[in-house]
Amino acid sequence: MSRVTPEDIEYILAALGSKNIETRKSDDVKPSADLGEKINNEVKKLISIGKQKGRLTYDEVGERLAVECEASAEQMEEVFKILASNGIVIYNNMPEYMRDDLDKIMREVSIDDPVKVYLKDIGKVPLLSMEEELELAKRMKEGDEEAKKRLSEANLRLVVSIAKRYVGRGMLFLDLIQEGNMGLMKAVEKFDCTKGFRFSTYATWWIRQAVTRAIADQARTIRIPVHMVETINKLIRANRMLVQKLGREPTVSELSEELQMSEDKVREIQRIAMDPVSLETPIGEEDDSHLGDFIEDDKAAAPQDVATFTILKEQLMAILDTLTPREEMVLRLRYGLDDGHPRTLEEVGKEFHVTRERIRQIEAKALRKLRHPQRSKRLRDYMD
Repeated sequence: MSRVTPEDIEYILAALGSKNIETRKSDDVKPSADLGEKINNEVKKLISIGKQKGRLTYDEVGERLAVECEASAEQMEEVFKILASNGIVIYNNMPEYMRDDLDKIMREVSIDDPVKVYLKDIGKVPLLSMEEELELAKRMKEGDEEAKKRLSEANLRLVVSIAKRYVGRGMLFLDLIQEGNMGLMKAVEKFDCTKGFRFSTYATWWIRQAVTRAIADQARTIRIPVHMVETINKLIRANRMLVQKLGREPTVSELSEELQMSEDKVREIQRIAMDPVSLETPIGEEDDSHLGDFIEDDKAAAPQDVATFTILKEQLMAILDTLTPREEMVLRLRYGLDDGHPRTLEEVGKEFHVTRERIRQIEAKALRKLRHPQRSKRLRDYMD
């Protein structure tokens, strides 16, 4: 990777701090071979999206690169330079998370008493200045565990602000906060202040990843693997981009071309992405009917067939009662009339402690009796 000049450092620090990046006028700059194939592919997509929209947000760049591709701080610096050199403005949308007031969150979100107690506790922890953040980061590099704890506690309200945006997606608010805290801990472990990142910006990506993955893993009735959730998210992003570009819903063929995958694969992802609907979903204005009432069970027997089978069974049992107990039991075992499991002559012979030939003789005699007109006429109507 080429040497970073003082001018570049100042430029990147501005990008990763509280300002927006001012674009430089230059010819298009292609992704660097030093970034690797996976990151380069994402950078190409970001350049395409950025040129269509005129700008990108830290949210979009960080989600694709820092989280999904696990790009290093050096690689992120290089990506920001490439995007800016292509005339793409990087809009800093991250600080809005930190502006959320905890009292405002308690008013906006329906929460239980334990959550209120938690919010009041973290509200007592003072926020860090940039100088304090840098000092803690330096102490962390030296192995100071107390510094890690202080940096984590000072950003707990950031987790709450992000978790609030995912309320109503199948998980309790407190559970969302807990998952976000796990992401915060991961961000603390990976944070490197020497690369110019503000911690709140960097941590936001990891907190969001932890929350969204938890929702994908726990909120659905049918669990979807995390790698498939990421694929579904890519499909959704591609769909939104094509809607903006085409002014209509894209076809499977267009999505296939954009995502560089087969049409069958796109259809499979769309099928998996569908949310299941409960059969107990109320139907009608008075909610007196349910969805399940209107769905045919094509595996269920028709009522007339069930009635016919019940009567036939009663007639058959009545005819078997006219045989001797041994003859009746042999037929029941041979044809599986009780449990649906027919036995061989040898198996039935073991039951009665006789030879298979003797069982064959008993069976033949019993069947001759059933064929007698006085008995068979009771079953003849069911033979058609």
